[in-house]
This record gives sequence, C-alpha cells and structure tokens, in this order.
Amino acid sequence: MSTRPPPSARAPASDVASPCISVCEILPGAGLCAGCFRTLDEIAAWSVLDADDKRAVLAALPRRRAALAAQRAATTAGSADAAR
Repeated sequence: MSTRPPPSARAPASDVASPCISVCEILPGAGLCAGCFRTLDEIAAWSVLDADDKRAVLAALPRRRAALAAQRAATTAGSADAAR
C-alpha cells in the first residue's frame, strides 16, 4: 500500500524547479553532472518525473555534492603528499 497522496493532492511537477545551473559536464567516474550533481538518467527524465520524484532527486544532491567534495579533497591531499 502506497503512503503517497493521490495525484490530485500532490503539487504539480512544474512547481519543482530544476537544479540545472547550465554547467553541463558529466564527471568521469562519478557519473554526475558537475553543475547540478544529477545523473544522466535523472537529467533525461526530469521533465516526466512527478513532484515527489523531483523532490527525492533534489534531496540527494547535497549528499552527492559533499561526497564529491570530500573525494576531491582526498585526491588533492594525496597529490600534495606524493609531491613531497
């Protein structure tokens, strides 16, 4: 049994703005856009996702951003250590 409200009670999908900032580059290895941190599948499906699904994607973005930042910091620190 679904706990989601019926479609008529949900906010229209058009009320959920895209996180796109027009920096469209898929990061190798991560498979995420460098600008919005969505996957290619999420970007492609955005126009047909309902509002709840869009909000679920948006909720995942801060964790993805933080994980990539931590990964980059670790890589940078490792490069600095190797250069010594």
